[in-house]
Amino acid sequence: MNKRNYLTLSIVIISVLSVAAAPSPSRAQDGVGATASTKATAKDVGLPIYPGAKPHKDKDNDSDALNVGLWGNTFGFKMALMKLESTDSPDKVAAFYAKALAKYGKVLNCSDPAQAKTTKDKGDSSNQLTCDDDGKSDKGEVVYKVGTKDNQHIVSVQPNGSGSVFDLVFLYTRGTDEKKPAS
Repeated sequence: MNKRNYLTLSIVIISVLSVAAAPSPSRAQDGVGATASTKATAKDVGLPIYPGAKPHKDKDNDSDALNVGLWGNTFGFKMALMKLESTDSPDKVAAFYAKALAKYGKVLNCSDPAQAKTTKDKGDSSNQLTCDDDGKSDKGEVVYKVGTKDNQHIVSVQPNGSGSVFDLVFLYTRGTDEKKPAS
């Protein structure tokens, strides 16, 4: 998954959280809440940390993690992101996460052209996770996804010199389905 997508998503989420967290007399009754942090753990992303991996920052002032959430009585959103690096090859790191992700269901390899072009069958649920909505992967990047559109885990692994840089992402949404009227 393209890092620019994460940055754009993060900016939008933080903006939404700022508005949602603004004090309002009715919010206490609505049960609305928000969290935002530059810290995330293996528990937050639902995946183990690759052995020997350490936090990665693209620039000194960047954060190596993000953990945001917004919820109310009928909706909810959570995103946890960790950026890590390892001296091990991308293939070794990717194989570790393909196995770790399998506990959540069928793992899609969105860097595999055959799986990246998957489309939903007409009988499939609209919540089926596909690779169709991803931007183009960077050269040498491996992207795995598992779950549903509403509850997904994503791992992106890229070469970094003789080692790897990788992102662990958990996305969860509730109550955001837009039902279209029958025509």
